[in-house]
Amino acid sequence: MAIATRTVEYRHDGKTFEGLLAVDSARPGKRPAVLISHAWAGRGPVEEGYAKRLADLGYAGFALDLYGKGVFGRTTEECQALMTPLAKDRPHLQARLLNVVEVVRKLPEVDASKIVVMGFCFGGLCALDVARTGADVKGVAAFHGLFAPPGNTKGVRIKAKVIAFHGFDDPMVKPDDVKALGAELTEAGADWQIHAYGGVMHAFTNPQANDPSFGTVYNKRAADRSFESFKLFLAECFG
Repeated sequence: MAIATRTVEYRHDGKTFEGLLAVDSARPGKRPAVLISHAWAGRGPVEEGYAKRLADLGYAGFALDLYGKGVFGRTTEECQALMTPLAKDRPHLQARLLNVVEVVRKLPEVDASKIVVMGFCFGGLCALDVARTGADVKGVAAFHGLFAPPGNTKGVRIKAKVIAFHGFDDPMVKPDDVKALGAELTEAGADWQIHAYGGVMHAFTNPQANDPSFGTVYNKRAADRSFESFKLFLAECFG
């Protein structure tokens, strides 16, 4: 097994972006692809690590970029400034996401018919928004994602399978928000699951998260459980 990585430049709306593709170069042929949508800081080591982890399972892992080549937030203020314009303009965010889905479909290592989008925090919102557009992808997965509906997709039928991994003590997504997401997905005809972990806060997959006052705390047990469930979800989507 030899995990190979390469950067992939792509453009949208006059701007250049750079994702990271990871594959097991010892496996021939095209393979299903999993796009990893980043948290509010931008494409970084966490997302790239997941791309390699997924490549190790035989998939093409693609850590996507929504902010622009080389753009990464390093403080709370910088991250907020990068995320907020996209979070406030969901049609533009959705267009940017659907563009990168098409970029990945065309990569020579990828089976264009087998695409799943996952994401963390803000990236979880992004994954859900891909499904909300009615995009022809096999599935989407949100890890401690934000659930607020975009406001422009009501009446659209969701084709993708949907799974969300949620910390029940996440102060950014209250129990009523979980219930509302379930109702939204049901109305859209989605095949959906929500896994809620008791005693778990936001950012539970991030080993660097350790700020209870902000509501972001790593939880290894929830991180491990969610990834094991995600592997089963991928097998179902790509089976």
